[in-house]
Amino acid sequence: MRVNLAYGRDGLVVDLPDDRATVIEPVHRPGLTDERTAVLAALGQPIGAPPLRELVKPVHRVCLVFTDSTRATPNERLIPWLLEELAHVPPANITLLNSTGTHRANTPEELARMLTPAVTTRYRVLNHDCHDDSSLVAVGTMRDGTPARLNRHLVEADVRIITGFIEPHFFAGFSGGPKGILPGCAGLRSVMANHRPANLGHPNATFGVTEGNPLWEELRDVALRLGPSFLLNVTLNERREITGVFAGDLLAAHRTGCEFVRATAMRPVAEPFDLVVTTNSGAPLDLNLYQGVKGMAAAARIVKDGGTIVLACECREGVPPGSPFERLLRGADDPASLLARLEREPMQPEQWQVQILAQILRRARVLLHSTLSEETVRACHLEPCPDIGAFVREELARRGPAARVAVLPQGPLTIPYLAAV
Repeated sequence: MRVNLAYGRDGLVVDLPDDRATVIEPVHRPGLTDERTAVLAALGQPIGAPPLRELVKPVHRVCLVFTDSTRATPNERLIPWLLEELAHVPPANITLLNSTGTHRANTPEELARMLTPAVTTRYRVLNHDCHDDSSLVAVGTMRDGTPARLNRHLVEADVRIITGFIEPHFFAGFSGGPKGILPGCAGLRSVMANHRPANLGHPNATFGVTEGNPLWEELRDVALRLGPSFLLNVTLNERREITGVFAGDLLAAHRTGCEFVRATAMRPVAEPFDLVVTTNSGAPLDLNLYQGVKGMAAAARIVKDGGTIVLACECREGVPPGSPFERLLRGADDPASLLARLEREPMQPEQWQVQILAQILRRARVLLHSTLSEETVRACHLEPCPDIGAFVREELARRGPAARVAVLPQGPLTIPYLAAV
């Protein structure tokens, strides 16, 4: 059986034994036949909100939030179409804000590719900077008392428009919706407070759960303090074609989009597998290993205790090098000492991803097929896997004739779950 894994821009074909492999993918939805018309129609007939053209007056200050280069949102299509709908607003009244969260800023060249040169030359485009206190405004506190600080342009706007795409998320339930505000446009301390170990360790902080998930509920509560925000979220298939458009009230439109995704992404399995081969959904979602933890987390849902996970994640931008994520991983000898260090020391940026990775490593062996050096992979407590097909065949032979492998070609775009649980 030849399986095409979502890996980088071009994919990766692996050869697996037909009689011992189970491929688990989202239900395929074809792309919309006319994406632009569908987007404009959704803006004109939104869920739980007035039509965007009526909502936004020419005198309004508009903050339009878009996702950064680590996300698959088709910004180069969505943003120009959305700005068509705002043609009655002077460009000087519109700020486009890149919701980088705690990620690096995107370069002018990247922004031009993401939004089109026509947009970046006509409108003010800014990168959110979670470290720049002068660009942040307090909107109350997080549940642990930490100030909830958000980007000034977002807070002070008369109209907020939050764009993005909805996919399963390994601790926030689903992406999109209020995540475009926090962590997307929040200060580092606020993000850290939301991503604190107690929230991440809650059983409802997982794929597919929003209500009852303390981490997501806190994102929601902070976002609502700003007043109404208009949402434009889309869903995508494996070819990055738009399959659904969800516009309107921040929560109502997001809820509708999440149910649309749930119907395609939730895939039951009867029992856990000895091996699970997964991805991080290909470019741009597999730009680095930090993002790749999401693919591991999807596989961990259906791997046996003591089983093996193989992640195909290109990591074109490295771990990334010098990131807090890499420093934390290199600063411990094994997963147990990693978790002990996180419990012992004050919270640090990106430790949430380290916590999840360490928890997975305590249950399963994890191998990585990537462009990273062998030394880097091992320093991150993983094992290099140059040939996935060969490794799977060897591991199945070692484990015996009853051993089985599951394959998640689209990684965390699929939410596998044990049907008996």
